[in-house]
Amino acid sequence: MRISELAERAGVSTRTLRYYEARGLLSAPRAANGYRVYDDADVELVRQIRTLQESGFGLEETRPFVECLRAGHPRGDSCPDSLDVYRRKLAEIDALMEKLRAVRAEVSERLLRSATEPKCHLGGSP
Repeated sequence: MRISELAERAGVSTRTLRYYEARGLLSAPRAANGYRVYDDADVELVRQIRTLQESGFGLEETRPFVECLRAGHPRGDSCPDSLDVYRRKLAEIDALMEKLRAVRAEVSERLLRSATEPKCHLGGSP
């Protein structure tokens, strides 16, 4: 299939596919006429990249999943390097959640403290 068909089937733009190719995540042989030639495996590969990115993974973090698919595995997350990326992402998410919990506690404390203080009335009668 040509790049336009891959883009349509994978739900991305041809520009995105060219970007993936420039980053070494996607490759395709060229036909005699110079057009890139893709197959169904490339559709799955691009969908894997997009799914991971939509879940908060950076483009470079998708590389182990792509390599796993290229190695012939049915799923991009069935290789040890992919699992390592999942573990790192979970640790990152846990750290962010802990930070958000701390911020929430601080905001909650300020709200409670402010609720017991005299009220400020701006631009109107008290």
